[in-house]
Amino acid sequence: MPPTTFAKDAPFFIVQNTASGRSDTQEVQDAIRSVLDGAGRRFTLFPVDDPSQLEATAKRALELARSEGGAVIAAGGDGTLNAVAQVVHGQDVPFGILPQGTFNYFGRTYGISQETLESTRCLLNAHIQPAQVGLVNDRVFLVNASLGLYPKLLEDREAYKKRYGRSRLVAFWSGIVTLFKAHKQLTLRIETDGETRTIRTPSIVVGNNPLQLEHVGIEERGALEQGQLVAMGSKPVGTLALYGMLLLGLMRRLGDADKVFSFGFERLTVRPTGKPRRIKIAMDGEITHLETPITFRVSDHPLPLLVPAEGEGVERA
Repeated sequence: MPPTTFAKDAPFFIVQNTASGRSDTQEVQDAIRSVLDGAGRRFTLFPVDDPSQLEATAKRALELARSEGGAVIAAGGDGTLNAVAQVVHGQDVPFGILPQGTFNYFGRTYGISQETLESTRCLLNAHIQPAQVGLVNDRVFLVNASLGLYPKLLEDREAYKKRYGRSRLVAFWSGIVTLFKAHKQLTLRIETDGETRTIRTPSIVVGNNPLQLEHVGIEERGALEQGQLVAMGSKPVGTLALYGMLLLGLMRRLGDADKVFSFGFERLTVRPTGKPRRIKIAMDGEITHLETPITFRVSDHPLPLLVPAEGEGVERA
């Protein structure tokens, strides 16, 4: 059974991706130590400078947390939170985050600050709240998963960030450049609620975060409260129409676009035509290739997430 309470003296096992995030690695570590040492709270910090070692390090932290009645904490960007959550998911061990990403949709949804001092302080009195987990072919996603154009947008965004720095302005500019290029229309067979239909679209994004859906103006965000996921996409359109959709998204009105579709579902299976064996998928900003068909669903095992005590969290923005 997932834990429902968290002891105030339970230790933290913190997996920090030193290769990701907006903040200086040493500053983040100093902030964590100053708060936890000052409070007399036991913790172990696991810095990871090679992202390929995140999974192995998270497994080590998980075993220690299980044996000592503690929690696994992920410190880093969205990809880091995803990688550690993949290990913790279904293991009935509390999971916490110290978010360092650009947008921090997952953390902000639960009132968790991007400021390391603040988010670390909130861990001290945190309580457990179940957090819905999305699955794509049994791989975890916390915010969204996608195929088609959206993974390309994320790849280009990461390249721009490495060159120009991590900021929302850089992310926006990289999106403009990517949309200017030619992009492929996908022909997909989708199955949901016992019905099968064929669609053509440049991209499908499956959302698992009400704050992100709210920020782009997708009305079906309420489906998440009913234990569903939300699929979003567009009919075949040209570059100018895509720019229009980008503008509507910035104005929180993407759902107003004539060519945009969205719907809630419990289980969605996507089969690309041409029978490709593998397809590129983005999960919380990280790119991978998965075997087809692609199935999206809600996990039966929510994450036992450590969230701030009442009055200690940050307001959603």
